Amino acid sequence: MRTAVLFANVSCHFGSVRAVDGVDLEVREGEFFAMLGPSGSGKTTCLRLIAGFQQPTAGHIEIVGEAAEGVPPYRRNVNTVFQDYALFPHLNVLDNVSYGPMVRGASKRERYEAADASLALVQLQGYGDRKPGALSGGQRQRVALARALINQPKVLLLDEPLGALDLKLREQMQEELKGLQRKLGITFVFVTHDQGEALSMADRVAVFKDGKIMQVGSPDEVYSKPRTPFVADFVGSSNVLPPEVAERLCGKRYWASLRPEAIKIADPAQHKARVVTRSFLGGTTRLALELDGFRLSAMFASGRPLPDDGEIIGISWEDQDLHLMEDVSGDDRP
Repeated sequence: MRTAVLFANVSCHFGSVRAVDGVDLEVREGEFFAMLGPSGSGKTTCLRLIAGFQQPTAGHIEIVGEAAEGVPPYRRNVNTVFQDYALFPHLNVLDNVSYGPMVRGASKRERYEAADASLALVQLQGYGDRKPGALSGGQRQRVALARALINQPKVLLLDEPLGALDLKLREQMQEELKGLQRKLGITFVFVTHDQGEALSMADRVAVFKDGKIMQVGSPDEVYSKPRTPFVADFVGSSNVLPPEVAERLCGKRYWASLRPEAIKIADPAQHKARVVTRSFLGGTTRLALELDGFRLSAMFASGRPLPDDGEIIGISWEDQDLHLMEDVSGDDRP
């Protein structure tokens, strides 16, 4: 598979701040790639480096096989969808979407035909005459997407485009974005701090911290086999166990990750734990447990009988669910 975006030891510094610090990265052509991390982790700066809004301090960037250093944004085969949509409020939807072809000199007929086709892709046929202010947040997000797709970029960059939407609409748009990417076959590079978005949509995920990539892998790999305590803690809810606790539980002195859903109430059981609190979360109920002085979180489907606060219960998990991590020192702990 060809490479759509390549970073080779790329850094980007703002004074003494290392926003991106020696990043190596390969995004494959036609994949949905997510950059996941907290604020200030470097993910958005990497997106800006791909777009050309920022230049690297050091290293090499390629976009679809062409060197990108010094190439202005308008000459790169990429387009960006921003969180705030960046629509022109005085233009109607059709003129917003057709703005790119207009700048390139396309005739009115050509650009409007292309805009109509692009709006159809995002299910906004018949909305061309409306102004952005008359649209819902989800509709404005679709217009921004149509405007980015009309130029048929090789790489589409999405900078937390769902962040302003409510939960239900955000989940709907996740499905639509994934389906659209599959239909078009365009490389999507999606920046988010929301682990649910990254895990549900991406083919692969890069987890960022302090300007570096901690791990790259499929959503299942990053979730089930985190390499460091930070990845385990940031990607989903996890019990991150220090080496001394893991040594008591499995005889090996490593940092370890145990997902809450892996813990079962069992009799006979591997261990005894005390229920500290019980929290109803709708479809699931979380139990906070105390095991040999260490706090564990366990998750169970709601509706089943569960122990009360203060009860001593037996718990177990499968051996493979206690994942030992590569970071033995814990220098990367959350």
